[in-house]
Amino acid sequence: MNKKVLVVDDDPDVRSFVVTVLEENQYTPLVAHDGIEGLEMIEKSAPDLVILDVLMPRGSGIRLYRHLKTDDVLKNIPVIMFTGIALKSFLKSQKALDEFKGGEIPRPDIYLEKPVEPEELVRAIQKKIG
Repeated sequence: MNKKVLVVDDDPDVRSFVVTVLEENQYTPLVAHDGIEGLEMIEKSAPDLVILDVLMPRGSGIRLYRHLKTDDVLKNIPVIMFTGIALKSFLKSQKALDEFKGGEIPRPDIYLEKPVEPEELVRAIQKKIG
């Protein structure tokens, strides 16, 4: 059975790119348009991996990332952050700090800054779920 990968991004072009890469590499893509829909999909479909954007208008990636990393049932789902924001900015972001109540923000499993080549995305996915 193909591994399920949830893509959570508000940009239709990014979603299309990632879904194409997933399908071409025999992964089963699942799609959510924002963090709220993403959490619903995670709870319903139990994906093997989440590819998550940071900035989205409804249900930010930061909030979903926090939920995943602090929930005992979901914390072992690997996450690839896939965003236009530099990692350094993400880790120091006031919004991220607020979400983690001023505590340390767990470093994402893999952090890719857009744009990336398809091969780089595939290597990141394979590193996390084979």
